[in-house]
Amino acid sequence: MSENKNLIEGATGSWEIVMGLEIHAQVASKAKLFSGAPTEFGAEQNSQVSLVDAALPGMLPVINEECVQQAVRTGLGLGAEIHLRSVFDRKNYFYPDLPQGYQISQFKDPIVGEGEIEIDLKDGSVKRVGIERLHLEQDAGKSVHDQHPSMSFVDLNRSGVALMEIVSKPDMRCAEEAQAYVKKIRSILRYLGTCDGNMEEGSLRADVNVSVRRPGEDLGTRCEIKNVNSIRFIGQAIEYEARRQIDVLEDGGSIDQETRLFDPRAGETRSMRSKEEAHDYRYFPDPDLLPLVVKQELVDKLREELPELPDEKKARFVREYGLSPYDAGVLVSEKASCDFFEAVADGRDPKLAANWVTGEFFGALNKAGLQIESSPVSAKQLGDLINLISDDTISGRIAKEVFEIMFETGDDPAKIVEEKGLQQVTDLGAIEAAIDEIIAANPDKVAQAKEKPKMAGWFVGQVMKSTGGKANPKSVNELLAKKLGL
Repeated sequence: MSENKNLIEGATGSWEIVMGLEIHAQVASKAKLFSGAPTEFGAEQNSQVSLVDAALPGMLPVINEECVQQAVRTGLGLGAEIHLRSVFDRKNYFYPDLPQGYQISQFKDPIVGEGEIEIDLKDGSVKRVGIERLHLEQDAGKSVHDQHPSMSFVDLNRSGVALMEIVSKPDMRCAEEAQAYVKKIRSILRYLGTCDGNMEEGSLRADVNVSVRRPGEDLGTRCEIKNVNSIRFIGQAIEYEARRQIDVLEDGGSIDQETRLFDPRAGETRSMRSKEEAHDYRYFPDPDLLPLVVKQELVDKLREELPELPDEKKARFVREYGLSPYDAGVLVSEKASCDFFEAVADGRDPKLAANWVTGEFFGALNKAGLQIESSPVSAKQLGDLINLISDDTISGRIAKEVFEIMFETGDDPAKIVEEKGLQQVTDLGAIEAAIDEIIAANPDKVAQAKEKPKMAGWFVGQVMKSTGGKANPKSVNELLAKKLGL
């Protein structure tokens, strides 16, 4: 019996979703897999096409060594087996944007074998997801249909760009797990520098294989949802497709193995074509390419050069900075977030730095729809703001006000505090005078506070209000307790 807690209730009982993903990650390289043509995103159409990419007669592919090393780095980062001998095959099919009439890929002998990664789920649990393989292959070009009323065009800039196809085992059981898996793979790739992971530019996209079954029964027939390029869309596509399959089965129908597309505007999947089997592609070893042989010495060298990866970094943050596993997980999920936090925390209270980065800073970025790279507040500026809190120049409450102005103007915190006169009031005489005034005006509240000490919070609020939030909270609390006899 399945232990899956994410079963779907249908009209006739419970169902379990089973998913495996194929992630297509564009290799970060300056040239294509088998030619010297550049790979810059957004270039003018057909401006990055060599004779090899255009498949002119007599042109022969030459392997790009950097792409091979990037695949090996990725395999090591996935904890996977590196195959020292792999083979490139021809995968035969016709598309207008595939000028060779076949794709050079790897079928029986991929460069990377089995591995495993851990994904963090919202309930705090960790799940292991198996990696089946990683193989190198060429991307196809792009058909352009919307620039002429009666003609289509072909842009071959992407033709021949190196892709890593990372195939998971069917280990995922709900949309959240699939989304966490894609986030983790993207994070590892970005840490390694082997793919930029920009889904909006098509650098990373996923084919999602979805099937449903009764808990504990054999695997059902799967449908592949092709080329989903957003983590949010992956979740929506899975939930729609699983429910569709359940409805078909409960109505007495059967699932046809097919490839489907997800329409984000309608929020539904639609049939694209019946699913091809491997024999339909008539794979055979590419006669223009010798088997790819990688020396163990190179693998060892690349392993030694690997950067600190997300799981290692998370463990270090918990161990060295005393952060909670949750906060550490949030910070290391993206390399940019991690680098920003470490710059802010340098020489400062790491927990305070983590609170500010994951709280006010991430909140402001999300509200503005910005990435860290385009933030108006730098790590140095946020660190300077934390310094002002730590040396009692401003209170935590005033700091939030200063941060809002920093985010809006990009100004330094010290300048804002100086110009607006927001320095914290530490003059005990001034604070005491404010307290005396409020106590004198509220004898009934004083009596209540003596009965219920929690009422002191009301007095703290009044003092902070009367001082414009600038009174030192610690001094206010100490003086209030003394004067109220608490």
